[in-house]
Amino acid sequence: MTRNPRNRHSVGVGGWLHTFVALLTLAAWAPDALAGLSVETLSMEKEAQPGESYDGSFAVTNDSDQPRTALVYQTDYAFFSDGSNQFGEPGTLTRSNALWISFSPRQVRVPPHQSVNISYRVKIPPDSTLRGTYWSMLMVEEAATEGDSVIHLKRGQLGIQQVVRYGIQCVTQIAGTGEEKLNLKDTRLVAVPNSGNELQLDVENVGDRWAIPLAWMELYDEQGRHIGRFESEKKRIYPGTSVRYRIQLNGMPGGKYKALVVLDSGDKNVLGAKYDLEF
Repeated sequence: MTRNPRNRHSVGVGGWLHTFVALLTLAAWAPDALAGLSVETLSMEKEAQPGESYDGSFAVTNDSDQPRTALVYQTDYAFFSDGSNQFGEPGTLTRSNALWISFSPRQVRVPPHQSVNISYRVKIPPDSTLRGTYWSMLMVEEAATEGDSVIHLKRGQLGIQQVVRYGIQCVTQIAGTGEEKLNLKDTRLVAVPNSGNELQLDVENVGDRWAIPLAWMELYDEQGRHIGRFESEKKRIYPGTSVRYRIQLNGMPGGKYKALVVLDSGDKNVLGAKYDLEF
């Protein structure tokens, strides 16, 4: 926990622009890509103790006029501030709960304009050393169906068959344990073409429980006058992962400014830092 801001840093316009994509849905582009299966629930969280079990389910809906087949399987999941995502074999990450989860069915035919439930059970090992947050993904992939559209490229090239895949984050919190611990890895002021300046904050969670902080900044001019408060959206940060916050500073005139940047999870965990900015 950090209540007092860190030492002041100087940040100038420069660096590069990365795009952080927190993947929940993957789809190869096609005009009718939304005409098949869909999943509304993309995150499921539960608190429990070691040795306990709990059950749940989510619905897979067929929005099309013909039967569709859903394939369900597991992966691990990690993401980083450079925009990269990892979908590894289930159970390979230190904090994966994939091997705790059983689910059924693994393949199901969904009638037109109907829904089918996928049921799952999470059985937590009776291990007293478990602390904080554990997670993995249940992937729902639509199998190719006869009559699906194919995107044809130039003569002599292969067509592309559309594939839609949804990732449901399955999160287990070991009740009453773990602590989020955020670290501000890097900060840069970037000039975004046709948009203006934005302050980019790379933040990692080096604790053992997830954090969902809001990033905001109070900006002052050289005379100490308050210019305004600027915010970025909340982001989920699992232990061992990192994200990039983007605080937009559009329309700010050139000059020198002082900034107080805060990461606030809405509880006792507040991380702050002071910066000198120059546009």
